[in-house]
Amino acid sequence: MNADREKWILLIVLSIIWGSSFILIKKSLDHFSPYQVGALRVLIAGIILMPIAISKYKLFPKKHLKWLLLAAFSGNFIPMFLFPIAETQISSSIAGIVNSMMPIFVIIVGTLFWKFETTKSQMIGVFISFTGVCMLAFGGGEGTVFKVFPILILLLATLCYAINATTVKSKLTDISSTALSAFVFSFVLFLPSVIALVSTGFVSEFTFSKDNMIGLMFVGLLSIFGTGLAMMMNYRLLKVSTPLFASTVTLLMPIVAIIWGILDGEKLTLLQFVGACIILAGLIFLRAKTVVKK
Repeated sequence: MNADREKWILLIVLSIIWGSSFILIKKSLDHFSPYQVGALRVLIAGIILMPIAISKYKLFPKKHLKWLLLAAFSGNFIPMFLFPIAETQISSSIAGIVNSMMPIFVIIVGTLFWKFETTKSQMIGVFISFTGVCMLAFGGGEGTVFKVFPILILLLATLCYAINATTVKSKLTDISSTALSAFVFSFVLFLPSVIALVSTGFVSEFTFSKDNMIGLMFVGLLSIFGTGLAMMMNYRLLKVSTPLFASTVTLLMPIVAIIWGILDGEKLTLLQFVGACIILAGLIFLRAKTVVKK
């Protein structure tokens, strides 16, 4: 498949999957603590990907271990806990808008640490789309209350995602997307997720009640699609595009969240519709390529 076409397909599919993750996190939090949701999300993904990791263990990048650890913990462990913690205090729409700061963080991290060159048109596209996200998130006609602590937590999580994206693009592109995801969740993060889950008291307190099984269903969906499968696609997207382009998935995710709201009986306001159109318009500017200084 043509690389340009593939990156847009991956961007759209990832937007749908990750845009749906906010509601799955909220549903999971009805049954488990935010720490349990984060630990289960990583652990279940690790269990599912374990056969792939074992079959490809000879490809494990020992020479790039430090970069693998950085990418794993920044993009696939720390944010998994930060988002559920924040969403116990703020709405998913606010979580979505803060997460859409990722392209801006990618520009900052990429420029300061990886010497990425960002074109003027890309920066224009990011800020146009971000404006659309603001309209989308706050155009529902209801008052929005900012809470400093959860906003800072989400900003940290978004910064972690930017570190992950730029690290993978700079140091780990020689590893296949499937193998990289499997190594991250099954080898690197499996034990930390087990330790985290046990420390929450989940193992000693868990019972096979209807409530817990429903909670596991939501976390399972979040792990399989929003974590395991999505990260494979994200790593592939980083290979065929740039960290900045890949990060624009966070600009489309709020649109998916609004669609979920409509399906749940909510209505799309005129301001939100305009915001969605502005987001799509901003993506046109992001077709320009980003290069890395040699």
